[in-house]
Amino acid sequence: MQEATKKHFYNIGVSYKKADANTRGKFSLSKQNQFALLEMAKEKDFDAVFILSTCNRTEISGFAEHPYQLIQLLCHFSEGTVDEFASISNIYKNQDAVNQLFRIGTGLESQILGDYEIVGQLKQAFKLAKSLKTTNAYLERLLNSILQASKKVKNETKLSSGTTSVSYAAVQYIIKNLPDYNSKNILVFGLGKMGKHTCKNLAEYTQNKSVCLINRTEEKTTEFIKEHTSIRKATIENLFDEVQKADVLIVSTGADKPTITKELISNNKKLLILDLSMPENVAKDVIDFEGVSLINVDELSKITDETLAIRQQEIPIAEAIIEKHKKEFNNWLNHRRFTPAIAALKKSLETIKNDEISFQRRKMVDFDESQAEIVTSRFIQKITTQFVKHLKDEETSVSQSLEVINKVFQS
Repeated sequence: MQEATKKHFYNIGVSYKKADANTRGKFSLSKQNQFALLEMAKEKDFDAVFILSTCNRTEISGFAEHPYQLIQLLCHFSEGTVDEFASISNIYKNQDAVNQLFRIGTGLESQILGDYEIVGQLKQAFKLAKSLKTTNAYLERLLNSILQASKKVKNETKLSSGTTSVSYAAVQYIIKNLPDYNSKNILVFGLGKMGKHTCKNLAEYTQNKSVCLINRTEEKTTEFIKEHTSIRKATIENLFDEVQKADVLIVSTGADKPTITKELISNNKKLLILDLSMPENVAKDVIDFEGVSLINVDELSKITDETLAIRQQEIPIAEAIIEKHKKEFNNWLNHRRFTPAIAALKKSLETIKNDEISFQRRKMVDFDESQAEIVTSRFIQKITTQFVKHLKDEETSVSQSLEVINKVFQS
């Protein structure tokens, strides 16, 4: 009987490190497509898969015989091609994949170092996969270990000191580039997590009382401004009029296609547009208008402040915490991986021991059964200990070792 091809744990995807905002947008997965991708993964008998799709990265983690199987899934449900993926992708395998997820979950891979928004996104990604039954014990334990490490890094280091999220960077950009920013009309379009953070940052870091908020779902806007009374609400039907009034437009919608196009903008006034969306939700050709400036996520992320220097110094401490939690995860993994083989070996040896003691009891008049039990049990313990050392060799196949045991000890 031919042994099944071995599956490995992979993490594949694109991120800000090799792909600009436009390219990342092609590989971005809407909630609907994430759902469809996971359903297809289930139909194709992938052992476990989950998706992380944010403005800075789109990554799929899961078990496969070859990473190409996961890459095909990504390209099938996004607008990116396999050829494009090859030139800007990251592919991690087994322990490298585990390490990558630990680094993401602790903020070390965030575009702005130490940005912990990713933790909530990781939780949501896993929650979706779990609801569709595309997770397993391995992924569950791994995510729990990552979240524990993340909590410890946040509590015990200064990696997240200060506030330097993309929404914070957007407000800082306005402050640094518009001398009279407190008197400008600011329109925020979109009330997802990014839009909420932007509104809160505007309230905290400016004294601007001319902020207007529009969201497609009006109820969300109504609810939000109950706690933020300085912000004015407008409806989606008034989007054109509000854009005409605006000096600054902050776009944080979650659409697959541009929500802000040339038709909404006038050519006779200055307008600063900050696009916090991924994929980008502002059409590129708006900059054809002379007075329009368009800033996207990548440009905002270049904004640094003095806290980043402090954060850099915290990296070794964060990495040491990661190593500790990775070791605990791998100890659990090894124990789980070795258990069937060790149990099978012990069972076989115990059967031989019991048969031999029974035989000697019948054959020898003065046979000391208790002494024989002690000696043979010690032999079994020493043999299994050596076997565990053999299994801990990374090149060892547990399934092959189990097969050998069955062949050697079968009656």
